[in-house]
Amino acid sequence: MTIAGTKISRTFDLYNVDQRLLFGQNAVHMRLIESQFDIKLVARGDSISLEGDKTEVEHVIRLLEDIVTRIGLGHEISDQYLHYAIGMVKEEGRGPAEILNDSTNDHTAPLFTPKTVGQKEYMKSIDRHDIVFSIGPAGTGKTFLAVAQAVMDLKAKRKNRIILVRPAVEAGETLGFLPGDIKAKIDPYLRPVYDAMHELMPSEKISRLIDLGIIEVSPLAFMRGRTLSNSFVILDEAQNTTLAQMKMFLTRLGEDSKAVITGDITQIDLDKKTPSGLVRIQTILSGIKGIDFVYLSSKDVVRHRLVQDIINAYDRYERKSKGKGKGRK
Repeated sequence: MTIAGTKISRTFDLYNVDQRLLFGQNAVHMRLIESQFDIKLVARGDSISLEGDKTEVEHVIRLLEDIVTRIGLGHEISDQYLHYAIGMVKEEGRGPAEILNDSTNDHTAPLFTPKTVGQKEYMKSIDRHDIVFSIGPAGTGKTFLAVAQAVMDLKAKRKNRIILVRPAVEAGETLGFLPGDIKAKIDPYLRPVYDAMHELMPSEKISRLIDLGIIEVSPLAFMRGRTLSNSFVILDEAQNTTLAQMKMFLTRLGEDSKAVITGDITQIDLDKKTPSGLVRIQTILSGIKGIDFVYLSSKDVVRHRLVQDIINAYDRYERKSKGKGKGRK
């Protein structure tokens, strides 16, 4: 190693590494890494030469180790994963590969692989608690991962039913204003949970299980007066529940049941005078054993990488707007 002030040079060995996966097509991965760090990378045979700022070089060494670990586990390196790994190394000084390699569920082979550390912690929480609140922005997998866990529990016969619930509040509309019979009225509100289910099971099987009552999809209003036993219950878009509706839903839980409540408190469609049950419940249920709150962030977004940038841009805009509002008072 050669040190000149804060500048250093290092060599990273590539023995037993599939360099095509490491570098990406036309070395796109290496170019991305160079653009995100103050270093220069040069591939020489079975090694990579790194030169630049000491801290930056050490971060890239950890990043390369992470990528090699990921490849060794049989995974390809996607553009999305690389952006996530870069961000994690910059913020925490480590990559996500080894953390994500642990099994997400001790009971059976998972139907999916968590793509972020936040998602992994979410799955662990569902496995360990009877009631879990997952709060975070769009695209973080809140609904999909809950549905995936429900399907696994159903297949393993740990639960007898899956019940998918949503409040019928969207952009100021209610069910009564929509045309058609009750199925036509509720389907638009429940489409996201249907979509998640279809990614995990064949359409024919879903239809059969719905006909048998093993999978039930329902608006929140239809839960009143029921007791849900031996069921995996998911309340989606919970930011659009009132405090009374949230209490009603949580008190439906019967013996041997599990509930996952998901929502994005930055996208509340309730009347501004009506407080969100998901916002208030964080204070009301804080510290109760068996209940957990999991907070996902823009770092856990698994849609197009620009979705993360869009969420961060909106957050900056809203913080700036609030700052201006305070200044006028």
